[in-house]
Order: sequence, then structure tokens, then C-alpha cells
Amino acid sequence: MSRPDLSRRDFLRAGGLGAMALASKGVHGSGPAADRSVIFLMLVGGPSQVDTFDPKPDAPSEIRGPFRSIETAVPGVRLCEHLPETARRMGRVAIVRSMHHDAAPIHETGQQLLQTGHLCRNDDEFPHFGSVVASLRGHSGGLPSFAILPGLIGNTGVAIPHGQSAGPLAPSTAASIVAPRGPSSSYGSTPFGDACHEARRLVEAGTRVVVVNMYQTVFNGPSWDCHGTRGFATLDDQAREVLPTFDRAYSALLDDLDRRGLLDSTLVVASGEFGRTPRLNAEGGRDHWTGVWSALLAGGGIPGGQVIGRSDRHGSMPADQPVTPQELLSTIYQSLGLSPRDHVDADPIGELNSSIYR
Repeated sequence: MSRPDLSRRDFLRAGGLGAMALASKGVHGSGPAADRSVIFLMLVGGPSQVDTFDPKPDAPSEIRGPFRSIETAVPGVRLCEHLPETARRMGRVAIVRSMHHDAAPIHETGQQLLQTGHLCRNDDEFPHFGSVVASLRGHSGGLPSFAILPGLIGNTGVAIPHGQSAGPLAPSTAASIVAPRGPSSSYGSTPFGDACHEARRLVEAGTRVVVVNMYQTVFNGPSWDCHGTRGFATLDDQAREVLPTFDRAYSALLDDLDRRGLLDSTLVVASGEFGRTPRLNAEGGRDHWTGVWSALLAGGGIPGGQVIGRSDRHGSMPADQPVTPQELLSTIYQSLGLSPRDHVDADPIGELNSSIYR
């Protein structure tokens, strides 16, 4: 890991969802690959799959939780009642309901896997995919190729990397930290809403990869980390603040990109680093769970209104088409016109049976 080219090669070995399947489908976003962008909404803390994008209305109450489910614009697809705006835009969104990993159930491992495709080895950090893009594509017109808003992930419990550095790549490929320029009442006038608004401005100006960290810590305030115990968020926090904040900003971002003709060329990904325990804990919250969770994809040429994979009846593990963070990351690469096969002489590591592009 001492040479950047080795790190890049290792990184690009992460194969999977889309990288091979998409190529075989011959599907491409609008415009040349060099003009495509990605906005990655990092839902720090790990949203509960059951209380967001994969409700289980027929499960026992200790599984189902306190929230009702609602219909969406896509018949047969239901979301949590606190996501009404997202539900109305379901025709633009693909839900992957079978995300999972088998590493340690701590925030940092999931954050590393989602953003680098690897776990850290000893003191070696793998580069964030945005740094790899910056290394391969460089800067455009003086703009950063890779930006993180409003700042890097901070303390989430364990003092190991979060996967947001350039690793051994050149320092010039590291993310530019961008502060949102001001309130954006079309987006909800929240820190997350402001950051999503700034993300749209950046991709419109030519930035290739923008990461929005919804939270920078999981302690002593609302976040997706809803243990329900002292110092952590509760499901009441989710209903009152976290879910409505996401719902408004996410739906506004999709609308804004679409209105400006940018949605077809911008892949918007929203995911946490893991899910939550299907069964409520003694405090009425949910704990860390890597067994299954959901991710959202929209734009970038992906047909909306579809569900990829399925969790079991209690939302505890994939029931079909399991998808790893590396496979999701491979789809991000493919959206940008980059593939492991383009850069390394290696067999594909994996392929989703049914591509999200159809």
C-alpha cells in the first residue's frame, strides 16, 4: 500500500452490482461519462430498515415498531409514514432492500466498506472513491473534483478511519471540505437541507463526486443511531426530526436536479453504514445490525419505481439478491464510466443477478 497505483488497483478490484451487469446491458447515462456526477448522501448512524424504506406492517409490534407504513407512487411499494415526500417520488427511485455485510457491527467498518470497498489493514487506509475519481479524472475548470459537505465524519465510537481520506493517493485528490452557503428553504432550512442544496450547486458547476454527511457524530443529539439509551437518539427523534429532515431535503434534491436537467447525469445514492436490529430493544430503540439494510438510488440513468432484493419477513437478513457495499460502490463507478475491467486485469468479484439498470 505504499504506492498510489497499487492502492488504486486494489480499490478497483471491488466488483459487483452493475459493473459487469451494466456493461452487458449496454446501458449508459445521458451524455459522455466524463460529464456524469455522483451525490452520495451518507446517512451517518445507520437508519433502521424497518422504520424507513422496508416497513413490515404485518410483523409483530416488537418488530414492526411504532410507525405506520404508507403507499407510494409505485403500487405495492410502501415506506414509513414519515417519508411522504419520498413516497410521492418513488417513481424516480430504486430501493435496494438487501444490503448487508459481515464485518464487525460498528459504524466505522460500514463507512469504510461503503466508501472505499475495503476495510483498513493495520495502518493502511484505502482511498475514498471520490479520491480515486479525482486521481483518474483530475480537476475541471478550477473546481474540486471531489467535495465533502459540511465536514468529515467525526466521532462515531471507535478511533479508526471512516473511509473519507485519500489514503495513499496524492494529497491533491483528497476531498475539498465545502461549507454550505446559506439557508435553502426549498430544501427545509436545516444543515442537511443546506448541504444537499450546495451539493446540487457543485455538480451543476462541474464537481464529479459530492458526499453529504447527514451527521458528523452519533452522540448527544438526533441522528440515525437510535439506540434509545442516554446519549443516543430515540425513535421519537426519528419521527420528529430525522425522518422529516431527510424526506424534505432528499425530495427537494431530486426535484431540483430534475428541473435543471441534471438528474439523468447525476446518480444520487443514499445509504447508511448498516441497519438496525429488527426487534426493538428494552428502551424501545434499535441497535446496530449489519444483517440487512436499504439503500436508495435515483438518477444517473437508473429506472425508478423498482425494488432490488428483498429482506425476510422480519427485516433481519436478505431473502434474495443480497447486495454488498462493494457491489453498490461498483455501481457508482459504473455510473461514472469507470469499471474494474477498465483498469485492472482481474476477474469480476461478483455480479447481481438482476441489474438495477433494465
